[in-house]
Amino acid sequence: MTSQDIDPAQVGSAEGVPTTLRERAAAGLSLLIGIFVFYTSFFGAFETLIQRAGFVAMIVTMAVLLYPTAGKTRLRPLGIVLDLAMVGWVAVSAVYVIANFERIMVELPFAEPIDAWLGFGTLLVILELARRTASVVFPIIVGGMVAYAFFGDAIPGSFGHRGFGIYYITEVMFLSDRGLWGMLVSIASTTLAAFILFGALLLHTGAGQTFFDLSARAGGASPGGAAKIATIASGLFGSISGSSVANIATTGNFTIPLMKRLRYPAPFAGGVEAVASTGGQLAPPIMGTAAFVMAELVGVNYWTIVAVAFLPALLFYIGVFTTVHLVAKRTGLGQVDAADLPDWRAALDWRRLAPILAGIAGLAWGIWNGNSIQLTACYGMIGIMVAYTVATLTGGGTWAEVIATLIRAFRDGGKGVVIVGILLVAAQVFVAMVNLTGVGVAITSQILAFAGDSIWLIAVIMAGVCLIAGMGLPTSAAYVLVAAVFAPVLIQQGLDPVMVHLFVLYYAALSVITPPVCVAVFVASTIAQAPWLAVARDTLRLGGTAYALPMLFIAYPGLLLAGGPAEIALAIVSGTVFVMAVAALFAAQPVSRLGLVSPLFWIAVAGLALLHGCLPSLAALGLLILGFRLPEAPRRAAA
Repeated sequence: MTSQDIDPAQVGSAEGVPTTLRERAAAGLSLLIGIFVFYTSFFGAFETLIQRAGFVAMIVTMAVLLYPTAGKTRLRPLGIVLDLAMVGWVAVSAVYVIANFERIMVELPFAEPIDAWLGFGTLLVILELARRTASVVFPIIVGGMVAYAFFGDAIPGSFGHRGFGIYYITEVMFLSDRGLWGMLVSIASTTLAAFILFGALLLHTGAGQTFFDLSARAGGASPGGAAKIATIASGLFGSISGSSVANIATTGNFTIPLMKRLRYPAPFAGGVEAVASTGGQLAPPIMGTAAFVMAELVGVNYWTIVAVAFLPALLFYIGVFTTVHLVAKRTGLGQVDAADLPDWRAALDWRRLAPILAGIAGLAWGIWNGNSIQLTACYGMIGIMVAYTVATLTGGGTWAEVIATLIRAFRDGGKGVVIVGILLVAAQVFVAMVNLTGVGVAITSQILAFAGDSIWLIAVIMAGVCLIAGMGLPTSAAYVLVAAVFAPVLIQQGLDPVMVHLFVLYYAALSVITPPVCVAVFVASTIAQAPWLAVARDTLRLGGTAYALPMLFIAYPGLLLAGGPAEIALAIVSGTVFVMAVAALFAAQPVSRLGLVSPLFWIAVAGLALLHGCLPSLAALGLLILGFRLPEAPRRAAA
């Protein structure tokens, strides 16, 4: 594989010259959104409702341009009328709110019929666009919660409530900063949008290619080299892309064919890419955009979330990488030829590294100065743009090339906020209705009544709920839905809120690879041209450690930097032993002379690692080393 084989900075983001009126409008508006994000990041956001309402109007217009009604069918003229009506309705609502924002924030006005029409009409537009951009599941859930707020008085038992009228719900949803213009919308229009634009600039200025080349050099020459390239590259790319599906569609279009070219089984190739890309949702700094939402919901600094999430993300990839390595050795999966690996000097060329290092330096400068998150991201963007300009011009490039690249990056950044922005607007309405009806308290009471004081039983129930509730939904939306309703169950048991929310996030992210509704697996199987059930099987095997990892948060809070240095060190050792033992279990790693009993050996090691104290952890470490050092069973030819 050479550096010419892969250019992920251009995959799924670079676009041809717009030809139709709709394409030109989309290109212009996406650039405008990108500029809006950069401007408000540097100079600060506008007044609360002005910022949020203006942002919602822009992303609704953009979503309609990207996902039009009727497409190119014969009903397209009718679709154009409907799309224009949707955009017009939300535009009127946004202008109405902006014009009256002082009265809304100061007087808390009573709703009138026009407010109800504008509010519920805007909600219907948001739910329709959520259906187009994600799936029908999400708008059904949000719409169901709004209906629950209306008709709660007709529901018997602990889940019933007094019910709320249309005007009171309108006041919450439309004439306040709790519903359509709520906290999650603020996050989407400021911190989240700033980091999406930061990621777009980073990738367009060459970071994607550099990630691939460094990944190839790091893992390509060892057994299962192509799978290891996919694991490392998807982790690096996913840490800034913010979407499992986008990550698979980008990196998978290169890594999966590479694995198949080396005769790796197609389901295995799809499984590696699916699980590795999903881990990007859990790797700082963006974490599938959920880090910003989590910081607001928990009430802690964003950088605290980033720091706390680092060790679990590292363990996630240690588990996946170990599983891939053991399967590759056992089944004889080959490495990438040395002649096909990129040159170290090219991968580490200063012109390629300059935008990455300057972006990181900009972030560090903002953190050091104690600036806001969005201004910190803006410093990173400025660093990237300056470094890329210098690197391009000194390398023989032109100003036209620099400007064209930056325009493409701003357009992609503008497009990147659309889907997650639409979903967070809908999710904010869901959260508002949960808080209004008190359904979260009722569900918490029911779970506690069933599970009692057993934290582990509650955790297992929560994991199952997260996996089911998140199916078919993007990670950030799934996380918000589950965290709003179910996180209080574990928090009431005295567990740290950050730990609980990270626990919920992990299982919400894993829902995209959990059958039967496993969107990431569907995308990977399409690229691999393999049956999705076969890809799902290998995905679960390769990602087995990921499903067990969140339980370690409860056993070892030191993984989340809780406690002193000794507790954190013990958690790191125990966590590493645990994930490697579970990886060996799912990789069917044989232990010499144990034969069919080998799985019990790895289960025993993992169990010891879960026990508190230095002695069990050291014993587990010793057994782990012994298990890997003993002579292995003979290789087999097929996976």
